[in-house]
Amino acid sequence: MSPLLWLYSLRQSLRQKQVILLARFFGVFTLFVVLYSVLFHLFMAQEGHTYSWVTGVYWTLTVMSTLGFGDITFSSDAGRLFTLVVLLSGVGFLLVLLPLVFMHGQSAARLRRALPRDTRGHVILTQYDAVTSAVINRLQQYRTPYVLLVSEFAEALRLHDLGLRVMLGALDQPETFVQARLAQAAGVVTTASNTLNTNVAFTVRDVAPTVSLIATAQDHVASTMLKLAGCSHVLHLGDMLGQSLARRILGGDAVTHVIGQFDQLLIAEATVARTPLVGMTLRQSRLREQVGVSVIGVWDRGHFAIAGPETRITPHTVLVLAGSQPQLQHYDAGFAMYNVSKAPVLILGGGQVGRATGAALTERGMDYRLIEQRPEVVQDLEKAILGNAADEAVLQRAGLSEAPAVVITTHDDDLNIYLTLYCRHLRPDIQIISRATWERNVATLHRAGADFVMSYASMGANTIVHLLRRGTILMVTEGLDVFQVPVPRAFVGRTLAELALRHRTGCHVIALAVAGTMQINPEPSTLLKSHDALILIGTTESERRFLQRYGAG
Repeated sequence: MSPLLWLYSLRQSLRQKQVILLARFFGVFTLFVVLYSVLFHLFMAQEGHTYSWVTGVYWTLTVMSTLGFGDITFSSDAGRLFTLVVLLSGVGFLLVLLPLVFMHGQSAARLRRALPRDTRGHVILTQYDAVTSAVINRLQQYRTPYVLLVSEFAEALRLHDLGLRVMLGALDQPETFVQARLAQAAGVVTTASNTLNTNVAFTVRDVAPTVSLIATAQDHVASTMLKLAGCSHVLHLGDMLGQSLARRILGGDAVTHVIGQFDQLLIAEATVARTPLVGMTLRQSRLREQVGVSVIGVWDRGHFAIAGPETRITPHTVLVLAGSQPQLQHYDAGFAMYNVSKAPVLILGGGQVGRATGAALTERGMDYRLIEQRPEVVQDLEKAILGNAADEAVLQRAGLSEAPAVVITTHDDDLNIYLTLYCRHLRPDIQIISRATWERNVATLHRAGADFVMSYASMGANTIVHLLRRGTILMVTEGLDVFQVPVPRAFVGRTLAELALRHRTGCHVIALAVAGTMQINPEPSTLLKSHDALILIGTTESERRFLQRYGAG
């Protein structure tokens, strides 16, 4: 069926439903007119008047429509009370119910119940939350179509009015996914509860056994169940966020810490406090010539900047490095003796993310202290300090004055902002890493004093899009992405130096994918070919600027 024919049939279906609704309304309205006409004759007979049936209908309609010509009136209180009842019911019918019927019909017409038959390459979402809100933003950035399935009419209408691409349909009915053109979709993402995700997985697999299906899980048991139900990928975002937060801790040493991997390319960070690099420019450090790593950016108190030859290294600088495993090991060999600290890291919040952060630190051989008010959630009492993290005495008992870093992991963004500001006030020199649930609070946490912020929504969204796009995007930190795009036609036959992408877009080329191999830190004189792919790193805004200008391939 062609798109025009589908739209015509959909419009006809919606019109038919609206006609049925109007027919029901006027059917009920007619019954009331007949009833009131009969009662009109009875009340008039009591007053000694006789009128024809046409006159009874005429009187009823004039009163219900509030015209009330006054040529026929009752003289008794009972008749006048009856007139008031007819008048008020007419107001309800004609001024309230009738407009609502039309509004309902118009609202229903705005909602999809099926996608065109030729729809393909789209992503089907089953829940609207912080993660899928961020997923939608990423999909729009990469010009990938999506549809959000919603089972409740009112919720579907609300989300549609927010500008989202909504389709009305029950998540436990295979026909919904058939109408969503599941067989032609790029994948399905379900981020609801464990039980609903499991039901969705079985329903999806009934319709399309091989389509990529990505689900989130709240615990490890649910992860196993969702895999058994047929999910292609199951994401335990709590554990993933805890591990990501732990990787951000740089206060224990001056060596590199890998924060992302793109095939053989590693992205790492290293603190430079108390090392010989402090005070130098990147040109003077000669890191690329001496150890082979490329300094692609620098962090300073939560602010990221693309590195240039004259970028000055300060005691607060954190280098963002790109290189192979041997290159990073070469860097570590020269700086392992600096900035060593054995003091425990403080973790504020003993929930799922806090416990995952502690487990990741243990794997790295780093000590930690977990501050939590609820003793029932604490699993390792030797590592825990029971109390309020907003109490200075509790923080000092946990070792705030010597700790190299504080990790704030609660799910309450308001509380995280407060704790960030409080810890920065007590220890201006400490590294503060905070979790954010919603992307909109990331900037506020930075203003409150956080050095690094990891958004639960951003991390989940970037991981999902990374899987959907088969490994072409990787978030290394909040607001900083590594992404891969085919060499645009306009780039073919030109060198990286000629393109000046860092100047034009803010993105930095850190590798080239050539014939199945990866050239890490290519020379500026490298000539680009049509079948190559660029691996770039940049802020969210830089990435958006590049994609708008040159496309995603």
